[in-house]
Amino acid sequence: MRRDVVAGLSATPKILPPKWFYDARGSDLFEQITELAEYYPTRVEERILARIAPEIAGATGAATVFEPGSGSSRKTRLLLDALTARGTLRCYAPLDVSPSALEQAGAALIRDYPALTVAATVADFEADLTVPHDAPSPRLITFLGSTIGNLDPTERREFYDMLRADLGPADAFLLGADLVKDRDVLVRAYDDSQGVTAEFNKNVLHVINRELGADFDPDSFAHVALWNEEEERMEMHLRSRYAQTVKVRALDLSVDFAADELMRTEISCKFRRDGLTAELSDCGLDVRNWWTDEAEQFAVLLAVPSR
Repeated sequence: MRRDVVAGLSATPKILPPKWFYDARGSDLFEQITELAEYYPTRVEERILARIAPEIAGATGAATVFEPGSGSSRKTRLLLDALTARGTLRCYAPLDVSPSALEQAGAALIRDYPALTVAATVADFEADLTVPHDAPSPRLITFLGSTIGNLDPTERREFYDMLRADLGPADAFLLGADLVKDRDVLVRAYDDSQGVTAEFNKNVLHVINRELGADFDPDSFAHVALWNEEEERMEMHLRSRYAQTVKVRALDLSVDFAADELMRTEISCKFRRDGLTAELSDCGLDVRNWWTDEAEQFAVLLAVPSR
């Protein structure tokens, strides 16, 4: 966090990574977002997974499910159920930056799956993507919720390279990806009428205040959601309502904001089938299955290491 905040607040334009939305409050706000009428990705992906989970279990026979950016693990239960029914699942290894999310999800999973080993790790998946060394094979690495869209092309390449280096010949990668669609649908999904996404966006300021002794006033920033047509991605920003200076005591850092200055807090890239399949192939991952909903809003794909 120290590294990201120093780099991001010193950059032009200013940037804060979306992973720092997620403390206990941020995780709760995101769960609220997934229930909003405007926010389609979670519902659509969950419906796809409910339909295809038995097929995934049959194709992978996974003994371990490893999930970076696991959050609440709600949708992952569909896979755990299918693999348990098939009789192969032995271990679930979630990884997340939020200890509270892992503790909550882990306690519920241990209760509901008494025969399952749950090996949780607090870590940043962009820095540490190593599957626990004692996790039984074959392993299914899941990356759901279109979290892949939070990474720019260079970051995605680094992520795929880390992932590919850790995949054995019998392992597989399950990816959820949001697809390019109508601009208005996208903007509404990131700027809901109840203002929950705005509170989620501002939560990064609460986190930095608490963890690094900053004096951000969240009310002095406005939530902004924009569709970047050229990059085919949604962007979330915080706009400074007026000229102000923010101090981050733990970093001995003073940061000036101009009136109406935008600070980017998230990108959410949207994908097309040909482009996503090609970038995975370039990193040694062959897409074997591509599933989507009837409206082709969202895709779930299964990839394996190139032979």
